[in-house]
Amino acid sequence: MPRRVSIGYQEFEDIIRNDLFYIDKTAFIKEWWEGRDRVTLITRPRRFGKTLTMSMVENFFSVARVKSAELFRNLNIWKDASYHKLQGSYPVISITFANVKECTFQATKQRMNQILTDLYSKHIFLLKGTLLTEEEKKYFKSVTMNMDDTVATLAIHKMSDFLSRYYGKKVILLLDEYDTPIQEAYLNGYWDELSSFLRSMFNAAFKTNPYLERAIMTGITRIRKGSIFSDLNNLKVVTTTSDEYAEYFGFTEEEVCAALEEYHLSDRLQEIRCWYDGFTFGERRDIYNPWSILNYLSTQKFSLYWANTSSNGLVNTLIQKGSKDIKQKFENLLNGQPIDVLIDEQIIYNQLSVKESSIWSLLLASGYLKVVKTRFNERNGRTHYQLELTNKEVRIMFEAMVHDWFSDYDSGYNDFIKALLQADIKAMNTYMNRVALTTFSFFDSGGKATTGSEPERFYHGFVLGLLVDLGERYSVTSNRESGFGRYDVILEPKTKNDDAIILEFKVQDTNDEKTLLDTVKAALDQIERKRYDVSLLEKGIPKTKIRKYGFAFQGKQVLIGK
Repeated sequence: MPRRVSIGYQEFEDIIRNDLFYIDKTAFIKEWWEGRDRVTLITRPRRFGKTLTMSMVENFFSVARVKSAELFRNLNIWKDASYHKLQGSYPVISITFANVKECTFQATKQRMNQILTDLYSKHIFLLKGTLLTEEEKKYFKSVTMNMDDTVATLAIHKMSDFLSRYYGKKVILLLDEYDTPIQEAYLNGYWDELSSFLRSMFNAAFKTNPYLERAIMTGITRIRKGSIFSDLNNLKVVTTTSDEYAEYFGFTEEEVCAALEEYHLSDRLQEIRCWYDGFTFGERRDIYNPWSILNYLSTQKFSLYWANTSSNGLVNTLIQKGSKDIKQKFENLLNGQPIDVLIDEQIIYNQLSVKESSIWSLLLASGYLKVVKTRFNERNGRTHYQLELTNKEVRIMFEAMVHDWFSDYDSGYNDFIKALLQADIKAMNTYMNRVALTTFSFFDSGGKATTGSEPERFYHGFVLGLLVDLGERYSVTSNRESGFGRYDVILEPKTKNDDAIILEFKVQDTNDEKTLLDTVKAALDQIERKRYDVSLLEKGIPKTKIRKYGFAFQGKQVLIGK
């Protein structure tokens, strides 16, 4: 009889004792322990088993879990008898920042202070006897919700000291989802304050901590050393491009096939692969999203399980307000084409809005993109990555995100699409002016946009909207070579019933063009002069089935002509 699939369990003990569906990942313990790295940072997308892994490690090593040996007796780690004596043999400090999602720096500190206060409350027994000096007991009692920064940033370091003395062994430190508050700080504008606070805390806990045996940190992203991990030279970093521990986070194809067989669903493998496979960790190319697999086993229905487990707010912001180059690459991704980019896995959050490589790195680390292949440039020592959208679930999520850019506004966007398909130039002008008026600032980068840059940002976001809403009827491309130049937008019909459409966007040059009508004529002239219709004609589309429109911009005012 198949094991029961229960959603949301992240405590290792609960899963094993209740005989819930579980794929044995305990071999991670042996590989990590024998790696002998003092501090290991492992980055993986959300819902990929990071928290469950940390719970598993805590249950195995913690002296407080000395009676938990029975949990491991039927699992891989117990096959090696030398590990029996390690179970329940170390003091373990285990904390998580997963729920630190505050809008202000002060609220974030309060939440972290609560976490540290709870840690000290769990070890209140240390105040008994003479293990701690009176001064140390005074410090212990000063760890409260309202403690000052000096007390807070030293709290983990000091607890390591206290526990190592009590048990006669150095501590194992586990910090789960370390970067959750960092993302919130970037989105809410208090990055500098938080990074300074965390730098002091992490240096005390992980660098200048003589009471530390080993440590694991997990998160989604790798933060540049100088910003958070100042001079932390004992840090082993395992990212999504690393080979270490590749099979321990997410499900391999062999594991998914075994699960499908257990639930008599082996005939659905191809569909499941299309929806939920595609994650790549190092050289492993067959990693499945575990959250979606578990939900599918439970419901036996295809849906956006993993993609809808968070607001995706940071990713949404970076793309919608990104440059035209970012939007164009994103257009390629939505069209099923790979992009070739440089990535910088050491992400600097306060540079995300200006450093394109960090954006692609964030999307890769977050699981939205996968590595197709890499190319090392021997001349400059840099690696180029060819990336694609991970799978069908991710693509549908992004299409919905782009659609929401317009549907969240009373912009007339859908009415414009209808007017475009019906070749109603008057209605197109009416609705496009409403679209432009309400969405120009939406696609602005957040800084002071120039007259020329606003239409650039707008129309590339607009193209993504066309791609999503017209994807079933048209192939939508932008800024590609055709004839003697690069057109702005071409809508190539997928059936003979629809017309092809060429759109050219032009900002009014007041030196040469007195009115927007002059600018429209200049845009239409450019279409003809540079023969942008050549690529369509070469595919057998007759001239009579090609419509051409010039879009003229002056500020937020738009005029469309043909």
